[in-house]
Amino acid sequence: MENEGRQLQMAGLEVLETGMLTTVQDAGRPGHASLGVGRSGAADAASYALANRLLANPPGAAALEVTFGGLRLRARGTVTVAVTGAPGPVSVDGRGAAMNTVLSVPDGAELRLGVPTRGLRGYLAVRGGVDVPPVLGSRSTDTLADLGPARVAPGALLPVGAPPAGFPVTDAAPVAELPGTETTLRVVLGPRHDWFTPDAVRTLLSGVYEVSGRSDRVGARLLGPPLDRHRKEELPSEGMVPGSLQIPTDGDPVLFLADHPVTGGYPVIAVVASEDLPRAAQARPGTRLRFRL
Repeated sequence: MENEGRQLQMAGLEVLETGMLTTVQDAGRPGHASLGVGRSGAADAASYALANRLLANPPGAAALEVTFGGLRLRARGTVTVAVTGAPGPVSVDGRGAAMNTVLSVPDGAELRLGVPTRGLRGYLAVRGGVDVPPVLGSRSTDTLADLGPARVAPGALLPVGAPPAGFPVTDAAPVAELPGTETTLRVVLGPRHDWFTPDAVRTLLSGVYEVSGRSDRVGARLLGPPLDRHRKEELPSEGMVPGSLQIPTDGDPVLFLADHPVTGGYPVIAVVASEDLPRAAQARPGTRLRFRL
């Protein structure tokens, strides 16, 4: 164990390519909303947590969140990793490797994450965690507040922390298949559903909405039947939470995700159940969403 510690303390991940967007994420930085700082953290918290569990990492160890694949890394020192989230091709030095399992990447080997076959976000955890400096107690990159580590860029060398005391006890984890082109999310109405017409509420719960290309870690912009308000006055800014379905003046919902603003001035007609947020985070542009109570 002592030798493992010396080896992994010197280890790192050299970034060759990042794809569309790769960021460092952990469980987030809760408790700072009064300062105007959101929680941030992994958008698909369930996949992130699984990656750390596979490696016996502590629950808050930092990992990489990879949007739509395209990540290439070179191991500097032998590292042990796990890849979870959106399913897609994984390879070590050109040889195919499995997701949702424990992988050893030898010193100098190249690790690739290809474009996922479904879903949007993959998670690469390394035994010992990505050991970048924390900001306000978290290593998460908040893309809205521009807080935390910089977005991962080619040429970066990401240090790996010392390994945990425990060892992985599972070689692979069974994972339910991600939804394909359509998924249903459970919602709780409010806090401002009374600002909308009864027809708008019925439309939300019976219509089909499509995730647009104007979506990111802040939120997914949805296209579909507009939701009309019967109250037209301005709403004073109030607190927002992940999963809020905020309705701007054009009537098209915005589904807030991990990097959502702390406050907002448009009414929220409903909030997605927290258990369904990982699936919401995996909805790529073009995915159809339905909502039910």
